[in-house]
Amino acid sequence: MKSKVYLVRLENFAQTQVVAGKLKHLLEESRVLDFIQPNFKVALKMHFGEEGNTGFVKPEYLRVVSDAISSKGAVVSIADTNTLYRGRRTNSIEHLALAREHGFTRGALSAKVIVPDDSKKENTVEVQINQKFIKTAKLVRFFVDSDALLGVSHFKGHIMTGFGGALKNLGMGCAARVGKLQQHSDISPICYQQKCIGCGECEKVCPVKAIIIKSNKSVIDGAKCIGCATCIAVCPVSAIDVPWGSGAAIIQEKMIEYTFAVMKNKKGRAGFLNFAIKITKECDCLAKDDPRVAPDIGILASTDPVSIDQASLDLVNLTCGKDIFKELHPERDGSKQLKYAQKLGLGNLDYELIEL
Repeated sequence: MKSKVYLVRLENFAQTQVVAGKLKHLLEESRVLDFIQPNFKVALKMHFGEEGNTGFVKPEYLRVVSDAISSKGAVVSIADTNTLYRGRRTNSIEHLALAREHGFTRGALSAKVIVPDDSKKENTVEVQINQKFIKTAKLVRFFVDSDALLGVSHFKGHIMTGFGGALKNLGMGCAARVGKLQQHSDISPICYQQKCIGCGECEKVCPVKAIIIKSNKSVIDGAKCIGCATCIAVCPVSAIDVPWGSGAAIIQEKMIEYTFAVMKNKKGRAGFLNFAIKITKECDCLAKDDPRVAPDIGILASTDPVSIDQASLDLVNLTCGKDIFKELHPERDGSKQLKYAQKLGLGNLDYELIEL
């Protein structure tokens, strides 16, 4: 049976109050939050955005969602997790400070804003899944212990997975830092010397000092590399990449296995919102104001993470008249994550799109 995906369309650069109004209508008509019961502790997983980034879902929109959850008698907490790469989101103190600077405060959202400190053992949990690549997933406990889960995602491109939406928000986004490392562990970028201009941008951002500039060229120490891929994103001449022919694309399957772990105890108690607006080439982890690469589509809602991502991708491609993410990331095939997610029973590739 096809899964239902609901859509409210938005014009380019729609005003904040217009988007908030459309979002409220979407939540009311789709009834995508009907799984939430009184006294449920609801984890709302989102991305607070890296410093300098403006693509993240705005706090004004999160207030609409948190109010809708609270009206059901549930308690909602809005949360993100710490990152592998260097920046202000690598530890909970700086991450929370940045979230506040971006407007994510309890006063603005009428909800608690948290970034669990996964350096503390009590904030992490191991979940047995015994899948092809991941046998035991290392997750942030907050998401596992919650009664229900709502994933709020900015749908956009991604340097390693082609695109990022609901599935990535859960699989990569709910993992503890050690779990993120587990997903990236097979990825060691290489520098193509003939392209390298020796600018040193990759050396500056490497969190483990695995890159040095030698004879005006970048040299990557694969033994030190943790596969966070930040160097790929910052290279101005595309001199650094992963040797995809060696099987590095399995990061998508590992990510989906982590999504499986997150969803293991959330059957019938999870929902998803994809904001297909300000669609950018890269993820909101990029510390700059990444420009649009596609027209704004709107906001999508579903209880199926596979269907909502497939529908988001289809709508972007239809609007652009081409596979824009494949054009921007030619070595990445984002459909792999969708197919594997369906195979693991996380949802359906077939969906019914309902415009409201």
